[in-house]
Amino acid sequence: MRSREKDFEYKLKLYVMHGNNFIHITDGIVKVIEAEESLLNGLSVEVITQRRNKQNRTIKQILGHLIDSASNNHQRMVRLQYSKDLLFFPDYRQDNDLWIALQDYQNADWVTLIQLWKFYNLHIVQVIKSVDITKLDSYWCDFEGTKVTLKEMIEGYLDHLHLHIQEIHELLD
Repeated sequence: MRSREKDFEYKLKLYVMHGNNFIHITDGIVKVIEAEESLLNGLSVEVITQRRNKQNRTIKQILGHLIDSASNNHQRMVRLQYSKDLLFFPDYRQDNDLWIALQDYQNADWVTLIQLWKFYNLHIVQVIKSVDITKLDSYWCDFEGTKVTLKEMIEGYLDHLHLHIQEIHELLD
């Protein structure tokens, strides 16, 4: 049997045994988008630019951080599926505020930010649904040296999204 056929059979066997158990995550991301998009679109300029969380971030900046999260996780999720060696990918956690400032989310067009957040997350759903399950143990190291597997990254994505959406809701109360 050719190598490609063996590879396909192996992947099929893994999928049948384990499946892509991320449906609750992908469905959860879509539900967040559906629940929050109209709410975000209805917020006043004053609310999105003046109310601040414990990290001194406005709602615009929180949404900008979620865009940064989507873009960084997108890169990691894709690269971890083909990297032959340890993935060296810069961690931005220690520079979150710098990322927010450099991109000037505070002065960005609100509708554009909402759309970018929405469509980047819909793309994350597609990436997760298409993930090569034989690569779930591939990992990268964060800036503290902690190993983070592709599986852990996918499993943690929705929780991170919920955390920051909750921050937005707290600023609306």
